[in-house]
Amino acid sequence: MVLLFVGWRRIKALEAAGVIRARVALLDAEKIGLPLTVFMQIRAAAHDADWLDRFARTTRAMPQIQGVYRMTGDLDYLICARVADMADYDRLYQTLIARVPMGDVSASFVMEEIKHSTELPLFER
Repeated sequence: MVLLFVGWRRIKALEAAGVIRARVALLDAEKIGLPLTVFMQIRAAAHDADWLDRFARTTRAMPQIQGVYRMTGDLDYLICARVADMADYDRLYQTLIARVPMGDVSASFVMEEIKHSTELPLFER
């Protein structure tokens, strides 16, 4: 029981320090009807603050989008999303391009998920 109490105090301390940002439930995407993972490669239509603000607000408001990353290299942004099927992906794509002008959008679909984790290595450095 002492270990549990010490663990709980550590969790509360990590929350207070902002290390733990949220507690969430990890859902089985297939069981809730979202078996398909898609990575969308985006080239921006513009490189100004207004475009970026519109893109950020739009992608944050779309619940099927799990991650949006500004990238180095040939593409500007990488989006990770979960969808039910190709028709669902097309709805996501159509919604996105209707709300934000894009230079180019391409997509790659996951055939097999070998590893996916939200865990971060938490250890003393």
